[in-house]
Amino acid sequence: MPACVLAYSGGLDTSVILGWLQDEGWDVHCVYVDIGQPGEDKQAILQKAKDCGAASSRIVDVTEEMCRDFAFPVLKAGAKYESIYLLGTSIARPLISKVMLQVAREVGATAYAHGATGKGNDQCRFQLAAEALDPSVQMIAPWRIKAFRDKFPGRTELIAYCEEKGIPVKATSAKPYSSDENCLHVSYEAGDLEDLSVAGVDVVDFTMGVSPQEAPDKLEEVTIGFEHGVPVSINGTKLGAKDLVEKANELAGRNGVGRIDMVENRFVGMKSRGVYEAPGMTLLYEAHRMLEELTLDRDLMHLRDQLSPVVAEMVYYGLWYTPKLDALFAFTDKAQEPVTGEVTLGMYKGNLMARRRSSPNSLYDAEIASMEGGGSYDQDDATGFLRITGLPCRVQGTVTPRSY
Repeated sequence: MPACVLAYSGGLDTSVILGWLQDEGWDVHCVYVDIGQPGEDKQAILQKAKDCGAASSRIVDVTEEMCRDFAFPVLKAGAKYESIYLLGTSIARPLISKVMLQVAREVGATAYAHGATGKGNDQCRFQLAAEALDPSVQMIAPWRIKAFRDKFPGRTELIAYCEEKGIPVKATSAKPYSSDENCLHVSYEAGDLEDLSVAGVDVVDFTMGVSPQEAPDKLEEVTIGFEHGVPVSINGTKLGAKDLVEKANELAGRNGVGRIDMVENRFVGMKSRGVYEAPGMTLLYEAHRMLEELTLDRDLMHLRDQLSPVVAEMVYYGLWYTPKLDALFAFTDKAQEPVTGEVTLGMYKGNLMARRRSSPNSLYDAEIASMEGGGSYDQDDATGFLRITGLPCRVQGTVTPRSY
């Protein structure tokens, strides 16, 4: 029989997809890609796949790689999709596809199956990454196959199939929303969140931290150290990428940092409402921005500001393995060379405030900037500067006067 790999979570959908693929004549190799999903019994999920007839099943832990090689380059670029979303789900998907293809190569599988729907962004991210790495790969997306949708039009049919096949599932009523978790963030969408008259923060049972209202009534300081734009330490302790993100989550989460509610534009064309929590990454983004204020010159920072939305858009769309993004990341690496130093922030009830910042590469000169006398800046020079800068304005104002 032909072989395929299945991105397997052990939940209702992928449990059904495992059985359906076997019914369709596939040998299925289940892969649970560990990206720091909290609160799951991974060994039980592995055993469930074996019990349900998978040709093989394995857990591949790539949490460190995701933080180091995927999340931190996006952080260095200052990339936020539509100015607010920190791309936690988007960042993980191309890495998942890479792992799936590595396993497929090992077991001799020719196809890659996943449980993403035909309306969402994840189908794009999985497939575009996979095809960039292996142009010959066969993608199997059951929710885009009419016969599968006809067989399973709703949750009732999915549960009935599992009962018929003896597949253990938690046959409970659907949550009022769906969620996706990794160590970078948790996203919540669908269900009750599709009603824009509902306050998302009232619907969602957040898991990474407390609300701003429940946060301590005392400001807590935290110091983040960076080397060339990469966060490397918290409160003076050097940490690996995964441990640093987890520590940032702990500190920012207990102070109510990092919750957003947005209506975003999906790659497939529709608008959707999402609620996100990313306490640690929100903290790291703000610390990084504050250090850039010291170390990047004006023209470089403004160019970076123009390119950051481009990076965010490509990551959101799933265009990770492309020459354009390679080039943008190469620019970021060069631009971030001076971004080394420490930033101390105050965390208070969801807010982040600058307390102290320092860098051996600081371009801030207190004598020049001071409103008092001194320094190498001669205010007389500003007259000629403004006369030259204002020349086009004076000419234009003479030729085509504006009413005022």
